[in-house]
Amino acid sequence: MSVIRLLVLGAVRQHGRAHGYQVRNDLEYWGAHEWSNAKPGSIYHALKQMAKQGLLHAHEIAPSTVGGPPRTEYEITEKGVAEYFTLLRESLTAYDQKPDVLSAGLGLMVDLERGEVLALLEERIRAIQEWRRSVTEYYTPEDGPGQLGHIGEIMNLWVHSADTGAEWTRALIERIRGGAYTFAGEGEPFVGVLGEGEENPFATGERHSGDLG
Repeated sequence: MSVIRLLVLGAVRQHGRAHGYQVRNDLEYWGAHEWSNAKPGSIYHALKQMAKQGLLHAHEIAPSTVGGPPRTEYEITEKGVAEYFTLLRESLTAYDQKPDVLSAGLGLMVDLERGEVLALLEERIRAIQEWRRSVTEYYTPEDGPGQLGHIGEIMNLWVHSADTGAEWTRALIERIRGGAYTFAGEGEPFVGVLGEGEENPFATGERHSGDLG
């Protein structure tokens, strides 16, 4: 699945309308530039591509009176909302060795109802268990990695990661069952995006006033 599409759609949806600089700022605020491929170039590319695909609607905004470049603001369409929730659900159920898939899902999971998130996480545990069984058809953890030479350490890593992932997911399920966080339909959600002009404490590098596409 495309993590960058999920993140960008999620940020635009939370704003209502947002330009590229805002989306970039939000994703850096979430730390996504550290654990995913959400770099400036890929963010702006995703915005333009999804506008062409009808997932976002591009609003052309007039240039500023001080001579700045034109700005494009994006708004999520009904098709984009459907794509967003499809990707979000996939991110919470899939067992992937890449941390960006689950990280993106966790950052946006409160857009779903509590009961559905619990069901999706239970499905994720089943996927982990099934994946683990496929590994142990060739590798028996009890016998140790040495049975396959040093290559066995790869299998050992995979099995350990699966066990740790399942344990962590079960703990998250218990926290959510216990009432943690505010999910869709439960009240005012946590605001996870920056307001217009709000300083991003995690911004990286130099920013230019023209970088607003």
